Amino acid sequence: MATYNITPEILANYYKFAKFNFDCGDYQQSRDMLECYLSLFASPPKQRKEGEGEEEDDELGGNTSTPAEDEKTGNPNMYYLTSIDPTLLQVLWGKLSCEILVEDWEEASVALIAVKTAIESLTSSNKLTALEALHQRTWLLHWSLFVFWNDASGKGLESMVELFTSEKYLQAVTTNAPHLLRYLTAAVLLCKRRAAKKAGSNSNAEGRRLLRDLVKVMQQCEYSDPIVEFVEQLSVKFDFEAAQSQLARCETVLSTDFFLCKQTELFMEEARVFVFENYCRIHHKIDLATLGEKLAMDRERAERWIVDLIRNALLDAKIDSEEGCVVMGTGSTSVYEQVMEKTRELNARSSGLVSNLRGYMNDVRKEKAKRERKARDAMEE
Repeated sequence: MATYNITPEILANYYKFAKFNFDCGDYQQSRDMLECYLSLFASPPKQRKEGEGEEEDDELGGNTSTPAEDEKTGNPNMYYLTSIDPTLLQVLWGKLSCEILVEDWEEASVALIAVKTAIESLTSSNKLTALEALHQRTWLLHWSLFVFWNDASGKGLESMVELFTSEKYLQAVTTNAPHLLRYLTAAVLLCKRRAAKKAGSNSNAEGRRLLRDLVKVMQQCEYSDPIVEFVEQLSVKFDFEAAQSQLARCETVLSTDFFLCKQTELFMEEARVFVFENYCRIHHKIDLATLGEKLAMDRERAERWIVDLIRNALLDAKIDSEEGCVVMGTGSTSVYEQVMEKTRELNARSSGLVSNLRGYMNDVRKEKAKRERKARDAMEE
């Protein structure tokens, strides 16, 4: 900045002007100004012109970059910023807000990663207290809903589930924002069949893992609404009548929710599949008329719906037209799936043990320090 005679006063006024544009509703101009602001603290990798430096590379055996040059390059997940402080974190928040308000969802996802990286960097360097970091993560979870539920790439919901169920952000959900459980629950249900098409033979195991993790989160949160209740009645209590009544209420909740209103039809379809999957877990033969009642369909519509599931390779079953029932297949979990599932459980248990041990050691150190202080005070008296 000294090269361009940019003083701290000029920089502060520029920041205020960007904030003024934001407050006036000129989000495009504010975004452009914040990009310029961040570029003053960024150090992107140097781009070579085509053909430039090829002769020097050959003479020096290929790579001419030095360790000093590599160290100058900033963090690529944070717009190549070389360092981060609370002021730059506010600028990154402003950038994320502008991208959301101009509805540039691709750039908003990049800005979201930048804010997340900055929060973790400040926390690890003790520039944010644990309470401040918790508040920052809580706000990030709320703002992320705009990005994930408007992601046109189809990976937004998977990314949302991954973020919400990570250890630090799960703590923010259970402590500060249990109401976000509604969106996590909806995302898990909407991801299930999409994962089935991508993962092939491993999809069932992956779907069971997602639901198992979701139930654990639900047990930690003191929050309930029709969407959460619907999953709990099916996955925990296996009460199909209660689940059916909650499903009817879900449609009303979905249609009035800002983020979920566009997903109402798809959610109801996935919810019916979820009811059917759970019903099939405890029944080998299912009467089509009874199944239609559970799914709020008549017998013919239920039969066509099941035929579509079988045709799309999402259901291992066949229809017995003479008896008017569905006969479920005896799908067995492969050895590979069993090993992978056990490995995931071992990793989760190991992480839990390490976390508990770390907490115990911290408590011991605090208690020891307290006793030492008391001993010193007693000696001084």
